[in-house]
Amino acid sequence: MSTCTDSNEERNIWKSRFVSLIRRYSLELSHTMRGRGFKLKDRCKTTQVHPSETSTSNPFPFPFPISKLHFPTINSILQESAFLPYGLPRTDSFEPPVELCLKSVDFVESLAELYRKIQMTQDFDKSLVYLEQYALLCSLGDPKLLRRCLQSARLHAVDVHSKVVLSAWLRFERREDELVGSSALDCIGRVVECPNAALLHGYDPNSVFDHCLCSNEISHFGNNFLSSESQEDGVVCFCIGNEEVNCIRGKIAALSAPLKSMLYGNFIESDKQRIDFTHVGISADGMRAVDFFTRTRRLDSCSPNLLLELLSFANRFCCEEMKSACDCYLASLLSDIDEALVLIDYALEERAHLLVASCLQLMLRELPGYLYNPRVLNTFCSSEARERLATVGQASFLLYYFLSQVAIEDNMMSKVTVMLLERLKECASERWQKALALHQLGCVLLERKDYKEAQHCFEMAIEAGNIYSIVGVARTKLKQGQRFLAYELINDIITKYKPTGWMYQERSLYSLGKQKILDVNDATRLDPTLSFPYKYRAIAMVEDSQIEAAVAEINRIVDFKVSPDCIELRAWCFIALEDYQSAIRDIRALLTLDPNFMMFRGKMRADHLVELLSQHVQPWSPADCWMQLYDRWSFVDDIGSLAVIHQMLINDPGRSVLRFRQSLLLLRLNCQKAAMRSLRLARNHSTSKYEKLVYEGWILYDTGHREEALAKAEESISIQRSFEAFFLKAYALADTTLDSESSSYVIQLLEEALKCPSDGLRKGQALNNLGSIYVDCNKLDLAADCYVSALEIKHTRAHQGLARAYHLKNDRKAAYEEMTKLIDKAQNKASAYEKRSEYCDRDMASNDLSMATQLDPLRTYPYRYRAAVLMDDQRETEAVEELTGAISFKPDLQMLNLRAAFHESMTDFSRALQDCEAALCLDSNHKDTLDLYSRTRIQARQNT
Repeated sequence: MSTCTDSNEERNIWKSRFVSLIRRYSLELSHTMRGRGFKLKDRCKTTQVHPSETSTSNPFPFPFPISKLHFPTINSILQESAFLPYGLPRTDSFEPPVELCLKSVDFVESLAELYRKIQMTQDFDKSLVYLEQYALLCSLGDPKLLRRCLQSARLHAVDVHSKVVLSAWLRFERREDELVGSSALDCIGRVVECPNAALLHGYDPNSVFDHCLCSNEISHFGNNFLSSESQEDGVVCFCIGNEEVNCIRGKIAALSAPLKSMLYGNFIESDKQRIDFTHVGISADGMRAVDFFTRTRRLDSCSPNLLLELLSFANRFCCEEMKSACDCYLASLLSDIDEALVLIDYALEERAHLLVASCLQLMLRELPGYLYNPRVLNTFCSSEARERLATVGQASFLLYYFLSQVAIEDNMMSKVTVMLLERLKECASERWQKALALHQLGCVLLERKDYKEAQHCFEMAIEAGNIYSIVGVARTKLKQGQRFLAYELINDIITKYKPTGWMYQERSLYSLGKQKILDVNDATRLDPTLSFPYKYRAIAMVEDSQIEAAVAEINRIVDFKVSPDCIELRAWCFIALEDYQSAIRDIRALLTLDPNFMMFRGKMRADHLVELLSQHVQPWSPADCWMQLYDRWSFVDDIGSLAVIHQMLINDPGRSVLRFRQSLLLLRLNCQKAAMRSLRLARNHSTSKYEKLVYEGWILYDTGHREEALAKAEESISIQRSFEAFFLKAYALADTTLDSESSSYVIQLLEEALKCPSDGLRKGQALNNLGSIYVDCNKLDLAADCYVSALEIKHTRAHQGLARAYHLKNDRKAAYEEMTKLIDKAQNKASAYEKRSEYCDRDMASNDLSMATQLDPLRTYPYRYRAAVLMDDQRETEAVEELTGAISFKPDLQMLNLRAAFHESMTDFSRALQDCEAALCLDSNHKDTLDLYSRTRIQARQNT
């Protein structure tokens, strides 16, 4: 009895202490918020996201240790805060998305098979094979590689429809529609992306290298038809209402077999000199245009309305030559989207193939802006619309693949996206096409919570050969309360195939207890680039009140792979730690990646949260911002630099030079889409022609158009000598193997750039580049001077160039020390460890490279170095395994080439050939791999 009383008393004591603690925190929070001017009433009307584990009817059935109370206490308090109104995330409330792309269980084998398929296919049939290559390589997320696939598909396209879609797709990838003043029919000067060249049927294998002639109108459309021979045996008069039109009977008869039968056959009109055409559907002016065409084979004097009349007349009387001429000439006259939207239905009704293609081209080249235009939707979305397009050869898997990707990127969950994917499924004929369409449709339906239909799509995708779709099936079963079945599905995959990171990551969603942690850790071991495991471990640490450790865990991936979800989670943690300055930095970086980013799973605008947090940190003046930017740039703190530039742009949004700096940082962080958006904004906000040309040049250079970029730089210099114009020209010229004469010219350009006004950040980069050219020319003293000058203006990366100069002077100790200085200063230092390994002994090099891999597992040199060392030690199997582990999550060209060479030396020719083929699928012109492939094929034949 006394024990029970003591227990009750102890429970009451704990309850009293906890209630007092809550009241004290609430009172302090209330006073703090009131002093800061916050009104919580409207911001906290939300259901508690993470409810307490105890019952509300009996909240303290037994005494809790204070450590157990700590997290629920923090979470409940934070939910009252305007900064974290939705609390902190929990491990049971988030999961990785199902990837939209095709994902092979043996990616190297799939690459090799596709390369063999490309080699066996005739050139004029390769376009769709390169599209398949695009679909396969999407999982790598390399924009340049994907662009090359699309260019290859366009190069090998034969029909007008494919050319129109692919050239529009290439334009969409550059987002040219976002350039102020641009037109849908603008052309960068290359045939492969030219809208006019797309309307010409035929295959030209050299067209990718050719410049187009967009300055010349396509005057040959409808104007170069030769007059066919016909009888000129008299005049026939066509009566249309009260008007008469005299025509040459033989020439009218020559237009088609039906007209010839009417005028010379057994019809009563053959004996008449006057024929009533009042109800034929053509005006007197239209008939005069027909007569003019029969005499001259020209249409250039006809108005668009007359051309439409002629097209209808040609269809009625089967005048194929005149129909083709009208079709071509009308297609050449189309100039804007409004005309296309008006004419598309007419063109479809008249089955004017080229006019339909021209209308489609304008629609496609205006995407994504016109995606939700009712007439555009009416043209593409329904099954009936697809069938109408098919009647004129304008419905294809290619078309709906492009449209569906645009829709997914714009709004994955929209009804339009579903409809376009359904049309994509209807157009799919090959297995990979069916697998892709069904898998993507399953992903969209899963997001829309249509679990049964999503499961059906995923199961059909598996039947079509996409094993990865098993992830979608498992996820839909989980949503339907079938966790064990989901676990079994993924467990079977791990048992049946060679395990990869994504397999363990997926199984962790259905595992419990220690097995869940083991699966998450195995996922990271096999694929350290997967973000979900880091996030899971970090959130688990937050739940255990280890928030600083959670930040450290997230830093492990953010330091080498920037993704919005990870940065958001880190910002969440910083807010919980009341480190508002760091939280603001991360949220500003998020807004740079996505200006419309929503925090807390889409429940609060990120820019609004910045406004709230900014009231609790020291404000920076414009001068402070520049100082902060210099400091962060010198510490190689790219995310910090992005945050400062974002703040500067809030105060001066039209400052194009800041947008340009932003794009440089984003490229350094491998955020290419965001970088290109910043470049476009820099161009749009330019106030001068010469500056605009420079940014257009960088856009062209970054999308693989080096010659066009050089032309822009030269045009800019002709208007105004500027640092950026000279720098762009020097940079583009240096992007090739330079001889002594070319090197001297690049040096001259960089010296001219340094004479022009610019800030220290850019001059430091120019000095660093100038030093690199001097090193290549073996002018080491001049190079060292450049690097020292760059370091004096805080261009910290110049330590690396100076180390190289010392090394070439045979001073490895100085080189090592220089790289150590960079490691001490730089926040992102994986590359510095990698480079320092070149200037020390083997054991120290091994340590540095291990650190480089730990900091950035995507860097490939450390794997190749370790593999080469193992091979030198005759530990061949271990050498291959070192490369295989890295290739499984980063199928890099150099690693595949090296592993192929290892296999060749081990006389494992089949594996050597497969690695060569996989590497050549990534770059078909890689000389070392081509040589190795040729040599290995000969050896393989000799050993059979």
